[in-house]
Amino acid sequence: MRGEPSCPKCGGRVRAPGLFSDAWQCDIHGTVHPLQPVIPPSVEALEVVVHRTKVPVWMPWPLPVGWLFTGVACAGDDRSGGRATAVACTGPGPLGGMGELILVAEELGVGLGARYAGVDGPDPGPYMDVEKPPQAKVLAAGRPTSLWHVSKTPDDRAVFAGEALGMWLWAVVWPEQSGLLMYDELVLADLRDAGAEVELVPCGALSPRLLEA
Repeated sequence: MRGEPSCPKCGGRVRAPGLFSDAWQCDIHGTVHPLQPVIPPSVEALEVVVHRTKVPVWMPWPLPVGWLFTGVACAGDDRSGGRATAVACTGPGPLGGMGELILVAEELGVGLGARYAGVDGPDPGPYMDVEKPPQAKVLAAGRPTSLWHVSKTPDDRAVFAGEALGMWLWAVVWPEQSGLLMYDELVLADLRDAGAEVELVPCGALSPRLLEA
């Protein structure tokens, strides 16, 4: 598990602000919002991200039966606040076996969602056919939210994306057939608004998906 910030787009090393730049820098992607080290899932870890971030922290709530919270990641620093969040959940897949879901909320251009989706980033727009009806719908913070299938992703996952609360919302599901989960009209809560309910979130072991991208 890495103990230093990294590039949200490629996972490479980043240089902290210094004499010649007041922003974090990646040799490949230039100025970035650094992805902070992923920490083991716990209520405390969630609360740290919830209090730091300027973007939603999405989680299916209530969680589907048998599903657990399995990690959270945040891109941004103490000065700018979180500009992207990724929440991982793991549980029984709709067709058997284990399914994994990562929900990403991010500002335009951050690139964290594209990294988990396995597409060239930073944003999902080029991979979505919004001329067609959305393939999935969720209720995000009480608002009906359309999600479109994201094309050109690796075969092992299903990816959907749309807009919620003025930010990109990505849903990345492994394995690909567990994407059926997204057709059940999931209810997503922004944990910034959950208050004491955050303490009720059931925690599992850290999802390796958060570290693999």
